[in-house]
Formats: sequence, C-alpha cells, structure tokens
Amino acid sequence: MVSYMDYTSPSTQYTFDVNKSPLFKKDNNNYINVLGVQQLNTLENVSLLDIFLSTNNVVEPHYHQNAAELVYCISGAATVSMLNPFTKQLLNYTITPGQVANVPQGWWHYEVATLDDTHLLAIFDAPTPEVILGSDILKFTPANVMSHTYCIDENQWKKAVAPVKATTYIGPYTNCNRVKEHTPHQYVNQQYQQPQYIPQYQQTPYVPQYQRYWG
Repeated sequence: MVSYMDYTSPSTQYTFDVNKSPLFKKDNNNYINVLGVQQLNTLENVSLLDIFLSTNNVVEPHYHQNAAELVYCISGAATVSMLNPFTKQLLNYTITPGQVANVPQGWWHYEVATLDDTHLLAIFDAPTPEVILGSDILKFTPANVMSHTYCIDENQWKKAVAPVKATTYIGPYTNCNRVKEHTPHQYVNQQYQQPQYIPQYQQTPYVPQYQRYWG
C-alpha cells in the first residue's frame, strides 16, 4: 500500500492512458511515452517508458542513478548494450519479442533498434526514475575541464561536440548528413552475445552535479 496515498480521496487514480503522456518525439516512428507517479498517483516502486523505434535509431547512452531497468521487447528487435563498471566490458544483448535484458542500477547503457517497428517497454523499480543523459554530459561539461582532464586540445573538443543537442533521447538527428561508415549494431555478435572488452583508457564519463528526470 502506498504510504502517501489517501485511498478515500476522489483524486485517487487507478488507470491511465500512456499514449497521452509523451516524453520525447523525434518523428512518427521514433518516440517515447512515460508513466510515473506524476501520471498515475497510486504507483509504488514501479514506472515505465513505452519506446518506439525504427531501424538504427538509438536511445542515447545514459544511466539511471536511482533505478534498475528491465527492457522487454514487444515487437521488432533491439540490441541492448551496457558497460559493466566492474569488469570494464561492454555487454551486448539482442532481444526479440518476448525477450528481456536487465540493466542494473547506475550502469551506462543504450538501445539500438535493428528492425523497423521496434517496440520496447522499459520497466523501472522506482516511481520516478532519474536519468543522466550522454548528450547532457557532453553539452554541459565545460570544454576546459575535458581538455585538462584528458589532455586533449580544447578547440578540437569544442568543435567535436558542437553539433550535440542537449537532451537528445533518440539519435541520430533527423538532419544528420554524416556519411555512415557503419551502424551501431554491426559490431554486435548477435548469435553468441559475447561481451566486448573495453581498453583501459575508456572509462565511464564524468558526471556533472545535476539531475534530470523522466516525465
């Protein structure tokens, strides 16, 4: 039972239409709807994202500092990739309808659709999962900090991240004209799902001291 809920109140909610709760929309084939305690006030430690993707679209790299995530494939197919912070291995798992991938709390991860009409349900063990997005890290971490920390040219870094838009959620951008040498899922062994080792110099990125929220 929810401790903060007065079940005798006329404002108590037991049902909600997630289709009417957009979080982010790139286009008609790539968008995310959200359900959390702000939308349905009787929720306890659960919330979800309803995710729709077309081939090669990516739910950008991010992590949830207060929730684990269970990704369930309803239709299509997607590769769920996560960085194990203990082994420094990048784990890749392709899921199809009826299959799931579990992302532990606080792990850096992303999802890539490998078929059109991919529909994923991301379920969290928190009423409102918090999120840190890769695009926000790149956009808001001062260039001089990145330059000094990683011994790189500050102007080159500024030029490299200039096209990044804050709070991207789904990439690539609609107007992206970059020549595509490969698609993200081409590096994934979809049959055996063998983890790929990450060299020691590739570490989890710096996290700025702020929080963003789903919904």
